[in-house]
Amino acid sequence: MERLFNMTQFTKRIFLYFLCFIFSVSSFSSVWAAPEWPSSASAQAEGAILMDADTGTVLWGQNIHQQYFPASITKILTALVVIENCDLDEIVTFSHNAVYNVEENSSSAGISVGDKLSVKDCLYALLLKSANESANALAEHVAGTTEDFADMMNVKAKELGCTNSHFANPSGLNNPEHYTSAYDMALITKAAFKNPVFKEIDSTTYYKLPPNAGNPDGVHISPGHRMMKKNDSFYYPGVIGGKTGYTTLAGNTLVTFAEKNDLKLITVILKGSKPQYWTDTRGLLDFGFENFVSLKAAEYEKTYNGITNDLNFSSLSISKPEALILDPDSRIILPKTAVFSDAVPELSYDISSGDPEGAIAKINYRYNDRVVGCTFLEVNQALLQTNEEKPAPQTPLSFEEPASPSASDDYRERALRPFEIPLTAWLILGSVALIAALGGIISFLIYRKHREEQEFLIRREQRMRRLQDSGISADEFNSIMAQRRSTSPRKRRGRRGGKIKF
Repeated sequence: MERLFNMTQFTKRIFLYFLCFIFSVSSFSSVWAAPEWPSSASAQAEGAILMDADTGTVLWGQNIHQQYFPASITKILTALVVIENCDLDEIVTFSHNAVYNVEENSSSAGISVGDKLSVKDCLYALLLKSANESANALAEHVAGTTEDFADMMNVKAKELGCTNSHFANPSGLNNPEHYTSAYDMALITKAAFKNPVFKEIDSTTYYKLPPNAGNPDGVHISPGHRMMKKNDSFYYPGVIGGKTGYTTLAGNTLVTFAEKNDLKLITVILKGSKPQYWTDTRGLLDFGFENFVSLKAAEYEKTYNGITNDLNFSSLSISKPEALILDPDSRIILPKTAVFSDAVPELSYDISSGDPEGAIAKINYRYNDRVVGCTFLEVNQALLQTNEEKPAPQTPLSFEEPASPSASDDYRERALRPFEIPLTAWLILGSVALIAALGGIISFLIYRKHREEQEFLIRREQRMRRLQDSGISADEFNSIMAQRRSTSPRKRRGRRGGKIKF
């Protein structure tokens, strides 16, 4: 039994050695498989972040989860909550509280008590002029009071994944209970620019508010974001919109949304200074556009080109590659020095309510230590249609190269290559097969040894039972056998190779 225990321990030790070998090879290969993530950006502001707007991937950050006062960039969340909870043609009446419950000399669009504006006009005043009276009036129109509206803001922020934010008012004026982080503010901006109404309003460079009591000719307004204006020294091609902010406690804050070559970037500057926060933003945008590329996963993914035969959806047997398609709009973000196959796909069946309709599985892509995007496996509705009208072409799971690339040709030439099993996978598979074979042999030897011992014990028990039946004790039997072995000539012949028989 002791030998059996030692054999088992030996088997376990060999198995552990092979596991260590596999993980070592895998880790070594992973280090060399993908280029390092670019990290040469910098910012003088205390808090700063550069985020990919499509995937939410943090490309670079500095104190991204530290809490700061946001000032008027708060109005991005205010506008998003308003847009999602009322129609643009609803009429807003400005109360005394809306007009006068603001800090002295704070931003205003010159709107007076009793003035009536549409929600649309109020939103333009909010985002372009940063009008605090418009923030208050919109909050009262949606929720009844600014306090109740702040509750709605916090609920929305939590839905978006914010964990280091709390909002106490719709304008961003100083309040110890009003704070956010660079990461949370980037999540809010990401959601806001996915809303077409918000994007249209915030990207406007000129708007005229209708006449009111204090301005019978109306008011001309334009955004305070200087990088949007072509005649400004800080103009940056590709900047779509954003929001500025300032209070004595918050310092200069700035949110910017820019788009170039299918890449959408968000920057957030917190506790910055003027004019440095413009320079910080420019540097982060340059870093993002120079070092990263955004790719449609459906145009490059070659791994998941089929599905198991036992999967069924809506009475449709999913047994052919064309039964499923990849979401044609999902993207991943990668360094320009990488290729698509450097991103490791991870299949998941965890589908949420916010995912595309018809999605039955999700593919997350991981680049080294970070998630860089995802796509979805969706049922090909074309196979479910019974009418004669042909559906619009979708992106099938195939090995064919897409006709109209979204990335540059040089990147596509490097990235679009036939799917190959990497060397690491072959090493791991070979090691596993070797372990399985070795384990099988050792297990067989252990089993045979154990069986021989069991058979010996059974024979001994049977012999003892026969001795007891014959009236001879075990000691007497052993004595007789010892005497026979010592005097038998056959034993001596057996030592020369003959067989010994008893």
